[in-house]
Amino acid sequence: MSNPALDAWPEGVARHVLDRVDSTNAEAMRLAPGLSGPAWIMARQQTAGRGRRGRAWTDPPGNFAASLILRPQGGPADAARLSFVAALAVHDALRALCGPQLNLALKWPNDVLLNGGKLSGILLESMGSGGTIQALVIGIGVNLAAAPEAVEPGAVRPVSLQGETGLSVTPDDFLTALAVSFDGWSRQMRDFGFAPIRAAWLARAARIGETITARTGTAEATGRFEGIDETGALILTGPRGRQAIPAADIYFTGV
Repeated sequence: MSNPALDAWPEGVARHVLDRVDSTNAEAMRLAPGLSGPAWIMARQQTAGRGRRGRAWTDPPGNFAASLILRPQGGPADAARLSFVAALAVHDALRALCGPQLNLALKWPNDVLLNGGKLSGILLESMGSGGTIQALVIGIGVNLAAAPEAVEPGAVRPVSLQGETGLSVTPDDFLTALAVSFDGWSRQMRDFGFAPIRAAWLARAARIGETITARTGTAEATGRFEGIDETGALILTGPRGRQAIPAADIYFTGV
């Protein structure tokens, strides 16, 4: 039986599959000047993968590592909201391939959780100047086959799809499902704005109504997670009242 998630690659989107590269985000940046449209770059092995805030990203064999390079419409704030599109795309691609029984949730701003553990991370990087983004790279890593052992104190434990469920998905199949899902959600945002993306993300969000901690490089705030606002900022209610936090690392209590 065919799987609709694998039936059609999005029209006008290029695909590059590499055996080995330092970083798919870095490769996407190198390719950006010569691309006429959006393109996915997937690598079977990364030698210098990276996550948010310069952290290393480990890619055991069989895991998924890819980046989408595109020229987004609008300014930096519009481009940043594509991280929510990417998280929804990862979530829904997994459901399309593995079924609705997967216990998935989204952790602000763009991690995907499985059974409460971190399955996927997303990193956005851009090229541009003067408030104009010439190219945006959305890097996505998914622990399809194995989870890394190292984790920083207080962070959500890493998990893998195969380790948690016994299900096996190849990077190639996941790339197709992800590209299809991303195309659908990005069209939603293009046609209807951020509101439907925000609603869909909130419907899949982890720990709404619970106490969490948001940390930046210089500050920390703990409070009740109320959701996200119309810009995508985290809404936290704590001792200082209601705060909108545009960027931070999130830590759950009791993890």
